[in-house]
Amino acid sequence: MQYPLVIFDWDGTLMDSVGRIVSSMQVTAQQLQWQIPTVAAVKDIIGISLDQAAARLFGPLTDPQYEQFMTVYRQQYVTDDPTPSPLFDGVRELLQQLHQQGYTLAVATGKARHGLERVWSEVQLQDLFHASRCADETDSKPNPQMLLELLDETGFHVTEAVMVGDSIHDMQMAQSIQMARIGVSFGAHEPQRLQQFAPLTVVDHIAQLTDYI
Repeated sequence: MQYPLVIFDWDGTLMDSVGRIVSSMQVTAQQLQWQIPTVAAVKDIIGISLDQAAARLFGPLTDPQYEQFMTVYRQQYVTDDPTPSPLFDGVRELLQQLHQQGYTLAVATGKARHGLERVWSEVQLQDLFHASRCADETDSKPNPQMLLELLDETGFHVTEAVMVGDSIHDMQMAQSIQMARIGVSFGAHEPQRLQQFAPLTVVDHIAQLTDYI
């Protein structure tokens, strides 16, 4: 067991939710009569906190504008958007396998806490995770603070942990504290962008992780 602590991103890594995030963000902009962001622009903000994401996509927002944005976006993403967001094939089986083998599993996500708790309730996986950090609880990716807090909570040294993610924000966050990292090719960012941050590998299927951890 080379990396007894495995830290996963959520959106685009364990859950196939990138399409739903993109369409929800575009419809939100349309409803607010703001400039509609491109697919690539939305993919680039997946993984960071929503306040930072909104600022990148739409420019500086006043507090009332941000509250309006959050109201519309949450309604779209949680209720109105019909785009499916299932777990990727093999995710449930992999997490159960790692848990049974004694790995400590954690989540480091750009979701807010209520968002993570909602999807955990939907997929019934929360019992497999020892710890989690969300973007509304600490500094947003690519700041490594959530990784440092997870290390502190679980008691592992940085050399005993690996970060698994689909975005450059995940890779940069781990690289900044010299934590091992593995990219996945099926999320928000293309493999060549992930490779810039020297991951151990970029896998094409989640089950391939067992070959590297």
